[in-house]
Amino acid sequence: MFGLIPREKQFFALFKDMAANLLEAARLFKEMLDDFSDPVASQRQIKEVEHKGDTLTHDVVRKLNKSFITPLDREDIYALSGALDDILDLIDACAQRFVMYNVEQPTPTSKELGFLIYTGCQSISGAVGLLGGSLEDIKRYCVEVNSLENEADRACREAISQLFDEEKDPIQLIKWKELYETMERTLDKCEDAANILESVVLKNA
Repeated sequence: MFGLIPREKQFFALFKDMAANLLEAARLFKEMLDDFSDPVASQRQIKEVEHKGDTLTHDVVRKLNKSFITPLDREDIYALSGALDDILDLIDACAQRFVMYNVEQPTPTSKELGFLIYTGCQSISGAVGLLGGSLEDIKRYCVEVNSLENEADRACREAISQLFDEEKDPIQLIKWKELYETMERTLDKCEDAANILESVVLKNA
């Protein structure tokens, strides 16, 4: 298929595939927390999506190594593919921890963070979809991601503060602190990807 696409468009097609795959993982994670009837099955589905993401990341790197001319700076292509892969890895890590730690039910804060992760990935996917087109519109998505990261940071801080105030079981405290922080790191990685996209806009405006 890629042989029929002009070379400069091949990277954009791969990035769109990566973003769509990332959004699927975020959707599955959000649904896992909203329902939580079979977290083990949900985690397996997310792991399958993560494996597909690894393949797509390798495809980008392999194509980058074979391409003499690229539509964006080589370091930006490499950085963006790595950032998208990092978000996906962290979504998988979040899902794994809910299973590993034998969580009985997600807390309201964990559901809120799951929703913010999904919304952040929607914004990243929207921005990536504009590569090769109207770069100016990418900035709007980047602002959205920054706002979502700030919201996740606030929710995480408040939840951890509440844990130390109210949780008497040290095991539960450690478990939920780790879960909240891993979910918040996922939004940090979304912001990293948004920063790379914003840099691409500035370089190519």
